[in-house]
Amino acid sequence: MSEAVGDLFKSRDLPERLGPMTVKELRQGLRRGMFIYPFLGIHLLAVVSMAVEFQMPEVEKFTEHTGMLNLFLFIPGHPWFSGPFWAVTGVICLVLMPLGGLALMGQELEEGNHELLLMTPLSRWKVIRGKFLAMWGLCLLTFVSLLPYLIVRYLIGGIDPWRNISMALTVIVFSGMMAAGAIGASSFTGIAGRIAMLGLFAGSMLASLGIVAWACAAAVDGMTSWAPNGILYHFNVLSAAFCYTIFGLALARSRIRLVVHHYEVKPSWMIIGLLFFTPFVTGMATAMTVGFAGGVGLIGMGLVGWFADVSPKAPGWVEAPAPNVPQAPDLPPADEAAPGGDVSGDPRDEPAGGDPPGGP
Repeated sequence: MSEAVGDLFKSRDLPERLGPMTVKELRQGLRRGMFIYPFLGIHLLAVVSMAVEFQMPEVEKFTEHTGMLNLFLFIPGHPWFSGPFWAVTGVICLVLMPLGGLALMGQELEEGNHELLLMTPLSRWKVIRGKFLAMWGLCLLTFVSLLPYLIVRYLIGGIDPWRNISMALTVIVFSGMMAAGAIGASSFTGIAGRIAMLGLFAGSMLASLGIVAWACAAAVDGMTSWAPNGILYHFNVLSAAFCYTIFGLALARSRIRLVVHHYEVKPSWMIIGLLFFTPFVTGMATAMTVGFAGGVGLIGMGLVGWFADVSPKAPGWVEAPAPNVPQAPDLPPADEAAPGGDVSGDPRDEPAGGDPPGGP
């Protein structure tokens, strides 16, 4: 009986193949308030938004600009607005849930747990990746629970399937970008430092995303019969997703590095510099490709961020230098004469009674 109960609880546990850090963070995250209260709140707001949409004469207006990562589809009052349901989903899954990552790295750095983690077989990438997958997984779990409401929305009528599919993919991709940025910002000490880094990350990300999306849409405007126009747009915006997801994770990874050599630039400064200069590089790449392939610059900057925090290593054929360990001075031999010419043995060699051998 006990074995059956043990197997039952074991089957309900998270599989270890997800990785030790992912399993640890998911176990904690599913129990803490940063998941439970938003999870309950979003369903309450979703029900209210559905009731409002059923009273609206028109929920969505037709537009051709319904690709992925078009954030204007979530903004109320914009001509491309897609209804209260997507506004609620965007606020919760794109903003509030990813911001829970601002507390993930602080607990490791302030208590010195990252040093203990790095003494295990876990690398820095595995530690950061586990936290990212856990945070992103909580966002996706919340969003998946809202999918039944999408089916109910079709009872209203006039709902564009491709528009809703692209917005669902936007939630999946953009929540990952924001989660990576929040984890990277959480590696800084102090609330002000974290807010400043998250602001820099979000500003750089939105600027680069806006450049490639607007330029590509303008370049293919009037070319609706040309098949690759949608492919080019999604190539550019997915390049932005790749670049800034890497930036967020690389920023957090650089902050848990234990040793920085004197001849190296501080890795976190390099990532901050990349965040500042990436919109300019994106603009130049967009201009050089006449608006069609600005994402090439984003892919290049993402690869730079990937390899920015790599310490130089000597090749395998180079021998390690001899250790420079100070040696203790040699002790004098035991039978060496003492100062003053008095030669005496060790008093511990005398008999217990104190008399020399052979009697008095």
